[in-house]
Amino acid sequence: MTERAEFPPIVSLADRVPLSSGATMPRLGLGTYKSAEGREVVSEVTAGLELGYRGIDTASLYGNEVGVGRAIAESGVPRGELFVATKVWNDDQGYRATLDAFDRSLEKLRMDYVDLYLIHWPIPELMAATWRAMEEIYESRRARTVGVCNFLAHHLEELCAVATVPPAVNQVEHHPHLQQPQLREYCRDKGVVLQAWAPVMRGRVFDVPILVEIAERHGVTPAQVSIRWILQHEVTTIPKSVHSERVRENADVFGFELPPADMAAIDALDRGERMGPDPDRFAF
Repeated sequence: MTERAEFPPIVSLADRVPLSSGATMPRLGLGTYKSAEGREVVSEVTAGLELGYRGIDTASLYGNEVGVGRAIAESGVPRGELFVATKVWNDDQGYRATLDAFDRSLEKLRMDYVDLYLIHWPIPELMAATWRAMEEIYESRRARTVGVCNFLAHHLEELCAVATVPPAVNQVEHHPHLQQPQLREYCRDKGVVLQAWAPVMRGRVFDVPILVEIAERHGVTPAQVSIRWILQHEVTTIPKSVHSERVRENADVFGFELPPADMAAIDALDRGERMGPDPDRFAF
């Protein structure tokens, strides 16, 4: 593993965090999970790029890499300004299968490289072979950074026992009801940047009274409060929405700051409650 990641104060959508690979990643990016291929995902990504998002997250599982690539190509935003991530799905793990899956993703995205390639879920029996392919892709510079998703600390320990190149990013479910503070600290100490998916609890933040009350005091929404709380905990995040007004709202989290009392109140909401599968129990 590498040294503890350094997070300067966050002030705008342009802010990035350095990764162990030497690349820098936007601290607030745009997720595309459940954005349908075609017009829907093209519209979402186009709106995000116009607002100033420069991190775009997709995956082979999402089935929308063609649309993501199209939106980026038509945006006029220089490729060097963007940070594009995609993922290898479980059915494609293993050495040769991962290499082939990566080639398919690049072809769909119509890109020569991605900025981040991720293992979507940990499969212990395939981990070493899959990571060998990830390292080969990284060494070829066709992925400027490699990382993982949904890895718990013991998965990261298993991976690093066989890795030459350590994972730079760990994308996990992270929100007020599932905070995983031990994993957050573990990743921070090991120089792995934690990235939150489902940061607004798939819309359920609007049903949490404390988040509603804090939002009202700051003149923002519960979703903005949750995103801001994540960012102030030095975690990056990729909120997603197919609605342009929500894409805009999720980016508008820099005009206020949560004081320590509000941060503590949200910290107290942790229930260990998952919206998605448990990485140790996911039936692959």
